[in-house]
Amino acid sequence: MLILAGAPIGRSGDASPRLREVLETADVVAAEDTRRLRRLASDLEVTITARIVSYYDANEAARAKELLEALLQGQTVVVITDAGMPGVSDPGYRLTHLAVEAGVQVTALPGPSAVTTALAVSGLPSDRFCFEGFPPRKPGERSRRLAALADEERTMVFFEAPHRVRVCLEAMAEAFGPDRPAALCRELTKTYEEVRRGTLAELAEWAAGEVKGEITLVVAGRAPDETPPSMEELMDEVARRESSGVPRKHAIVDVARSAGVPKRELYNAVHGL
Repeated sequence: MLILAGAPIGRSGDASPRLREVLETADVVAAEDTRRLRRLASDLEVTITARIVSYYDANEAARAKELLEALLQGQTVVVITDAGMPGVSDPGYRLTHLAVEAGVQVTALPGPSAVTTALAVSGLPSDRFCFEGFPPRKPGERSRRLAALADEERTMVFFEAPHRVRVCLEAMAEAFGPDRPAALCRELTKTYEEVRRGTLAELAEWAAGEVKGEITLVVAGRAPDETPPSMEELMDEVARRESSGVPRKHAIVDVARSAGVPKRELYNAVHGL
């Protein structure tokens, strides 16, 4: 059996009794960081007798095949990441996919998740939401990804590194509008937990200072009654992006996608056709 074990995202006291049980009885424990696993086991007063192997981004593909062999031999394998659920912006998907294809039983040990925790405390609509993981690091790719989400009406949840959160918020303010409501959740469930709520512009200004810790961003979706921009406004936005160094072709594609209009229609308007 393959067990995907949710790990505490901050306080070890959030671990379930079942997590203690599977760590004590598993045959193999595949951990994103073996040192953190041993620290968690010490906090939980759990003795792990299983074979412990590392299972992180760089070795995930190769290690998954090795772990599948253990599963096919009848062993119980537990996958645990540094925090949260395996497979959610963390290693786990490849092994799960292989196990399912091989007919191995797969189950999950539910646990804390930064995604739903941040959504719950954000104060933003939580009846419908989508998880977008980490935005691309490169500015151009990030802008295109966010532009594609400009018309998303569901609340959006993102992860971001503290040293990139300011530029990410600035890019979101550009793609979604500076007045879009959002929440920046930092160090969830930990001693220095902090949730800052405001507009994207306000949060970007705050993030200009030093930001530390694990960051989860929750951004409101587009309000259904928002007035769509006029073609003249879209043309002005293309011109603004072009003046800042974005090639015209890319600017037209990004603006058209974010506004939900056909690219050809905006292309013709920009070129006076």
